[in-house]
Amino acid sequence: MSYLHSIGEYFIMLKDIFRRMTKGSVLKTLIFKEVDDLIINSMGIVVFISFFIGGVVTIQTALNLNNPLIPKSLIGFTARQSIILEFAPTFISIIMAGKVGSYITSSIGTMRVTEQIDALEVMGINSLNYLVFPKIIAMLLYPFVISIAIFVGLLGAYMAGVMGGFVASEQFLEGLQSDFIPFHLAYAFIKSFFFALILATVPSYHGYYMKGGSLEVGQASTTSFVWTSVILIITNYVLTQLLLS
Repeated sequence: MSYLHSIGEYFIMLKDIFRRMTKGSVLKTLIFKEVDDLIINSMGIVVFISFFIGGVVTIQTALNLNNPLIPKSLIGFTARQSIILEFAPTFISIIMAGKVGSYITSSIGTMRVTEQIDALEVMGINSLNYLVFPKIIAMLLYPFVISIAIFVGLLGAYMAGVMGGFVASEQFLEGLQSDFIPFHLAYAFIKSFFFALILATVPSYHGYYMKGGSLEVGQASTTSFVWTSVILIITNYVLTQLLLS
């Protein structure tokens, strides 16, 4: 029953976010701050992980292609499909659940512990709109993060394959372009849009409704990461069935 209560409470929170809007000029400042905290500050770890995971995908693919009858261009094809379909939108989102999700939960949870949220309500401000709505708007830029992850991942795959001597540059580029389906890119961005909403709202829920003191803030951050990851994986499965099957 506690799970059903949490699910109901989560959807009530989503409704209450839009119940009473904060002043536009205030929201504008909050949104730019969230863009900096959630998107810009995450680019470093996204680029770093994307580059090296792209390289690992290429190396592992090359080392497992022992049959001389299999063309080397398959290395570029495999790297492209792996990075666009799963690695960039899904794996990066799991990483972001740890970085961004924990930050959101801890920041809102700290405000709950120090009674700042109660102070906002006393002043007549819709605290959910003030705290969560700017995060949702900022995370709408998340598909841009995924596009950077795709580009850097493919760059890392190319450099690892060519500079490592596993495949010629022409063969890798041939595989990169062969049988390309444009909808796969649209699929990645559709997934990233849904993942962005999850990354903004699920950690906010765990921070907003937490109870206790500073110790519970850390526990809420851990719980937030676990449940955000679970929901991301389930959503990934559902969207894959709907969009690709």
